[in-house]
Amino acid sequence: MSITLSHPSQIVKGEINLTPSKSESNRALIIQALCEGNFEINNLSNSNDTVVLQKLLNSSEKELSVGLAGTAMRFLTAFLSISKGETVLTGEPRMKKRQIRVLVDALRGLGAEIEYLEKDGYPPIKIIGVALQGGKITIDGSVSSQYLSALLMIAPKLKNGLQIVFKGEVVSKPYINMTIEMMRYFGVTVQWEENTITVKEGSYKAKNFTIEADWSSASYWYSMVALAKEADITLYGLQQESLQGDSVVREIYKNFGVETEFISGGIRLTKMCHTERSRSVVEGSELKMDFINCPDIAQTVAVTCTALNVKAKLTGLKTLRIKETDRIFATQTELNKLGFNVEVDGDDIIINCLSRAGGNLFEKGQKLIKTYNDHRMAMAFSPLALLGEITIENKNVVAKSYPSFWEDLEGVWFQKK
Repeated sequence: MSITLSHPSQIVKGEINLTPSKSESNRALIIQALCEGNFEINNLSNSNDTVVLQKLLNSSEKELSVGLAGTAMRFLTAFLSISKGETVLTGEPRMKKRQIRVLVDALRGLGAEIEYLEKDGYPPIKIIGVALQGGKITIDGSVSSQYLSALLMIAPKLKNGLQIVFKGEVVSKPYINMTIEMMRYFGVTVQWEENTITVKEGSYKAKNFTIEADWSSASYWYSMVALAKEADITLYGLQQESLQGDSVVREIYKNFGVETEFISGGIRLTKMCHTERSRSVVEGSELKMDFINCPDIAQTVAVTCTALNVKAKLTGLKTLRIKETDRIFATQTELNKLGFNVEVDGDDIIINCLSRAGGNLFEKGQKLIKTYNDHRMAMAFSPLALLGEITIENKNVVAKSYPSFWEDLEGVWFQKK
């Protein structure tokens, strides 16, 4: 079912209790399952990905389906490899096209018993839980940070701990840092020196943990503020000292005239005054940004650049090819459909400026946005409703990470039908 959005006034003002971070939530759930004592997780995400992971961790079924939850697939592959019993881990057809060989090879190197049931290197897989020996492994860090996080979280439970040496450029480092800091919070000793991470054998200590709001989800609100005529948005639940790499969004959006003020319990977003805005990136200028450490906000920034007619080159996007969809292809395709000029060079997105003489090109293009079953496509493109009416295909896809997204838009005067 699709949803049609518009915002005639282009004035965006209101207060939002921002959805909790599914990245922190999913890590907390795995640590909770590995911890010998009980502890509470406060403000746990209600996103589909987190709901699925929590359900599967508490399931006694012999076959578990993660659906489209990539994090759950990676984290459970490692978790089940040290858990008693035999389990088949599978997912939706798209999940069966997302490679898992790098993680499986690393686990097999530690003694794990994992078998591919269909295509070699891809889910579904059969896992027989055994006691794994620790030691030293080498892994390609350029494929997915989730592989490293999956291995890190089970590392204290391995005999003699674990030493991970990664080769190649490590992608999404902040997500690995998030995992390490959460492990340390729960009493595990972790050291990261150059290309080696060492985890000592030990136990997680039970301590209550509160999940921060999601900075990835905040990016959509930054985009709305950048595109609005007037804006004053308060987002509750975000912290100045955050574990989340996507908190860099507050620095990125200074380029687009968005000011971030930390207040009690969250942040306030406003449009910069004219003199400050004149020092930001303006129409016709050029912007270059590397998203290797924050790929989840790249689509949002791409949409913002096109809408503001900012020439830009977005790099560090390699991992977007293997997400819920090929996000590089999907972003380019949908923006070009709207009348914008977006090119792809390898894994880089190139946004070209347009002459707006003769009317608004956005209004001349097709207004139906395909989501490719990707939650971030739906939400990243939604701020374009500030330019004119658009229709987003498959509105329910946002439940993967931000279930209340459409309701929150209504709260700041977006109209939907």
